Amino acid sequence: MTPAPTSVPALGRARTAGSWLIDHGLTRLALRVGHRRSPSDPFLRLQLDPQVRADPYATYDQLREMGALVHASGMSAATTHAAATQVLRSPSFGTAQGRGGLPEPLVRLSLAVFDPAAPGPADPPALLALDPPRHTRFRRLITREFAARSVSRMEDRVREIVDEVLADVPDEPRFDLVEHFSSQVPLRVIADLLGVPPEMRPSLLEWGNQGAKLLDAGLPYRDYRDARGATRALRTWFDAHIARLRRTPGEDLLSRLATLTGEDALTDTEIAFTGLLVLGAGFETTVNLISNAVVQLSDHPDQRDVLRERPELWTNATEETLRYDSPVQLTFRRALEDVEIAGQPVSAGTGVLVMLAGANRDPDVFTDPHRYDVTRANASEHLALSSGVHYCVGAGLARLETAIALEMLYDRYPDLRVASPGVRRPTRVLRGYESLPVTTAAARQVVR
Repeated sequence: MTPAPTSVPALGRARTAGSWLIDHGLTRLALRVGHRRSPSDPFLRLQLDPQVRADPYATYDQLREMGALVHASGMSAATTHAAATQVLRSPSFGTAQGRGGLPEPLVRLSLAVFDPAAPGPADPPALLALDPPRHTRFRRLITREFAARSVSRMEDRVREIVDEVLADVPDEPRFDLVEHFSSQVPLRVIADLLGVPPEMRPSLLEWGNQGAKLLDAGLPYRDYRDARGATRALRTWFDAHIARLRRTPGEDLLSRLATLTGEDALTDTEIAFTGLLVLGAGFETTVNLISNAVVQLSDHPDQRDVLRERPELWTNATEETLRYDSPVQLTFRRALEDVEIAGQPVSAGTGVLVMLAGANRDPDVFTDPHRYDVTRANASEHLALSSGVHYCVGAGLARLETAIALEMLYDRYPDLRVASPGVRRPTRVLRGYESLPVTTAAARQVVR
């Protein structure tokens, strides 16, 4: 049962309203004014048109044809694989502390009214909002702790979890994949990693789904308020959880971080943000990735047949899904200094929208890029998990979970297919499903 929402003091409500106005209200207004003036602008249609968001890839192609770096609507967009890679790897670009392309004065104002009791996944000191050198220290500690657990050594536990989840799937020919499988596998893996007790999993799922909306730009106020309420509740729970772990540490990631000493010691705030990071990187991405893969394999039964004959390709199928239908569609960077990208000057302070999903369909890198091919030799060259210093810290775990989950799912349901169009998530940055009805007529098979 989900705990009651944390009460919000008057100052918190004022901060929520102020943060929304700066971070989302002004952006929302600018996008709508621009769309009225230029309704055919592909950049604006990508942001505002639900039909384009449902299938954005033709629009990504249109933007790429306009150039490797497109200047429009007060922002630039890196559209090709080469330009996107250059932005992501260049020390001349930073995260704007999670504030996307906001001008520097608005970034400072936003941080001044930011409510630390309701942090989002891209608010400092989250890794997504930090730049070197602070980012370097924080990431080193987290990466080291991930390595200490060794993703490869987690394979047996992931298989146990997938087996447990499959055992709980309704014994019916039709069920909701998101509700009963693709959300449950990463939820239980992340709960293990963070030392979350089983009774808190539903709350973690609800708070995570709400908080992930904060990655989008131009949110309506109600969505923003609800998302901040979820992150407030999540931060309150993490603070209490960390206090428990400091008293009685376990073997989980947060316990290891909570017991670091000396120069490596982290504050409660840094540990809580690590929990938020792991929740976002290891949960939201994987939920969407599993669901997107099932949709593609339903639409391309010939590829499902290939995997049935060659199960060693499940890892590559995961990479191809990351490329072909990226669970993270885009990210933001801000130029820290005057720099040149794709032969074009970019002035300091300019916000750049990095079209990850568009770069992953770049014909200069991927032959026949609009074809879903689980045997594609260079599928792993995608940018779905970013690149450079902000390369996804949970990438290895997300890949492992997805490959194992898909293989075991299709072992049990060889004829699994999508029964009817799913309900897509309304988010722009994250691409996935809120629900996805699937059907299978086959009897349950023995899981390997």
